[in-house]
Amino acid sequence: MLIKLTGGTVYDPAAGVDGKKQDIYIQDGRIVKKPVKDVQIDKEYDLKGKVVMSGAIDMHTHIGGGKGNIARTLLPEDHRQDPVARTSCTRSGCGHAMPSTFVTGYRYAEMGYTAGFEPAVLPVNARQAHMEMADIPILDKGGYVLLGSDDYLLRLLTAKKDQKAVNDYVAWTMQAAKAIGVKVVNPGGINAFKFNQRKLDLDEQNSHYGVTPRQILQTLATAVKEIGVKHPLHVHGCNLGVPGNVDTTLNTIEGIGGLPLHLTHIQFHSYGTEGDFKFSSGAAKIAEAVNKHKNITIDVGQILFGQTVTASGDNMRQHANHKHANPNKWVTMDIECDAGCGVVPFKYRDQNFVNALQWAIGLETFLLVDDPWRIFLTTDHPNGAPFTSYPHLIRLLMDKTFRNDMLSRIHPEAQKMTTLASINREYSLQEIAIMTRAGAARLIGLQDRGGLSPGNWADITIYTDNADREKMFEKPDYVFKDGELVVRDGKVIHSKWGTTHVVNPDFDPSVEKGLKDYFDRYLTMKLGNFKISDDEITEDGRGSITVHPLQAK
Repeated sequence: MLIKLTGGTVYDPAAGVDGKKQDIYIQDGRIVKKPVKDVQIDKEYDLKGKVVMSGAIDMHTHIGGGKGNIARTLLPEDHRQDPVARTSCTRSGCGHAMPSTFVTGYRYAEMGYTAGFEPAVLPVNARQAHMEMADIPILDKGGYVLLGSDDYLLRLLTAKKDQKAVNDYVAWTMQAAKAIGVKVVNPGGINAFKFNQRKLDLDEQNSHYGVTPRQILQTLATAVKEIGVKHPLHVHGCNLGVPGNVDTTLNTIEGIGGLPLHLTHIQFHSYGTEGDFKFSSGAAKIAEAVNKHKNITIDVGQILFGQTVTASGDNMRQHANHKHANPNKWVTMDIECDAGCGVVPFKYRDQNFVNALQWAIGLETFLLVDDPWRIFLTTDHPNGAPFTSYPHLIRLLMDKTFRNDMLSRIHPEAQKMTTLASINREYSLQEIAIMTRAGAARLIGLQDRGGLSPGNWADITIYTDNADREKMFEKPDYVFKDGELVVRDGKVIHSKWGTTHVVNPDFDPSVEKGLKDYFDRYLTMKLGNFKISDDEITEDGRGSITVHPLQAK
């Protein structure tokens, strides 16, 4: 079947196309070149006056893993307020802050998203994470495997094993857990919490292993680069949410020695201690450092006002924040003695000084970082806000008048502590397409996604151009996934399954000898059960596996 999308205004940064009217042809799930004359067009869509982009990619969203189900269990009242009825082509579901799996896929697709990446797949729990993501329709999925507080790695570092030993362990873990990237959360801090340390700064030793977060970051960032993984080490740094942590973040950037590093939800790591409330914005310093250091990429983790739930592997910081739980219930727990989890419901308020300034700090960061290829649109779903708030966030970035109107409504003392009103920048449609499409695909290392050139998979979103960018981005006219029309007028009309994106880095098979002995002595499952096979992900016909090439060493 040959499909023609006629006359749309195309924004395709991957191909250098910025607002050009052109036709797009789809065949067998992919975008193809303009066919020769006299070829029959089976279906044509008139897109005059429409904006055409590739399908959006959320490169950091918590959509799979144990913490999500804990959050769902903790908040039944949140689900009751937001039930979703079954239709002829969709299943029923529920949830606002942490939607059920099927609803997650539908709502992402209804905003024009065609892929989402879980940023914290615990290796010992990776099977559950993939099973949960397999339950999400329409979207492509992938995960970053969580290392940095695991006992085996810390033992390697304590024993001063060489970099090759670490590289083999990281590569083996990525294959076993079916990952496309590597994530570290509060490096060493999740583990230190279990030895009664309630904080861990960048150069402070874990009391049990004698290893510092800086050593962990340098070792893992080196491993990711040397084994050829395209996505840089994905870092949730030390001291999340702590006033003064801007210095830790700047020290992390300077101290990584030029290695590629992605700093995630950086808004939560950009706080100073100035002013009467001893809480201030460090966004300008962070943006200056990011602009200077081309090896650094970031996503923002924007907070938006309203009810949500914070769900994180950072049990150290979640335990410290539990007193702010709203409603007043929370969970901090261990997972297989190899990581942690903290779930704390939270309601961000525009008349709360800290929340209001957090909102401004995120926006300052977006607007002060020069290169849209190195900054990405996230709310750290659901920690800063549910992903369904993305259209509102896009309008804040694209419309200064709207942004300043919102600014005028927040806590008056927070207004005094931000330079947001003086920033004139407004994002363009091309910059939005970079942040949410082409840039994200390039950062993760996706092949054939994030662009509209012939040969790419036909993940395509079509919007009606609207000066109100929130209305424009919350309800696309059409969404195609792998060439199939899945959304019309902002509603799912057809459901299908996406692919799971992975990489398979090489490792020395002898690494398994030490691991087998370790598993037999310390863990609750055998080494063979730990490793996930391809058919476990593709069973029941729910999608496929796409293996992406590594970078040349």
